Amino acid sequence: MYEKARAPREEASFEYRVTYQPPRQTKFRFSSTEVRHLTISTLLVMGVGLTWIFLLEEELPLEMLVGAALIFTSIFLLHEVAHKFVAQYYGMWAEFRLTIFGAIITLLSIISPFKIISPGAVMIAGSSSKRVVGITAIAGPLTNIALGVVLFGLSNLLPKSSALFLVAVFSAAISAFIAVFNLVPIGILDGLKVFGWNKIFWGLAFTSSVALLIAILAFNPWLL
Repeated sequence: MYEKARAPREEASFEYRVTYQPPRQTKFRFSSTEVRHLTISTLLVMGVGLTWIFLLEEELPLEMLVGAALIFTSIFLLHEVAHKFVAQYYGMWAEFRLTIFGAIITLLSIISPFKIISPGAVMIAGSSSKRVVGITAIAGPLTNIALGVVLFGLSNLLPKSSALFLVAVFSAAISAFIAVFNLVPIGILDGLKVFGWNKIFWGLAFTSSVALLIAILAFNPWLL
């Protein structure tokens, strides 16, 4: 998910108008502020990941728990970074920002049985076409679909009695679900931007994410 940054209100003037336009970014970069926000978000998401993995009611080795939490966190971070890099590729200003409301909801998810992961989003500003907006929006869900396919494929190569299998299939399901959720064409979700750009691409991406999630759950009904 990403949000379009709002430009400050212009002041009326008979002589001239002054507006703020973030500088074009011609290369991939992270600011110090963005790194701080990403670090806090990573810790929050990792906390949710650990508590969610505990719901499997399986005794996993410590190293497996840490690995699972890292994979879980990467699913979220890579989604956001995909938005960022595509936007920067097209010369727009794009940085991840923590939001107070999102951080609180994610923090509460660590101690609550209901999990909502949304500590922040990539803020994007600059001139762009509907095509660029759509491509930037679809980058996140496509990243989750790709991760879901890889993790699901890996799970099918592992013995079902192994802890690594649990981590792989659970992470695949989460990644597929994030893709499905973000592709719903409503509100500020990625799906609405993709739908407004190209309905065929949206349909293919949404159908693929739903099919992946159904396949994962069909092979592993115990996840339900």
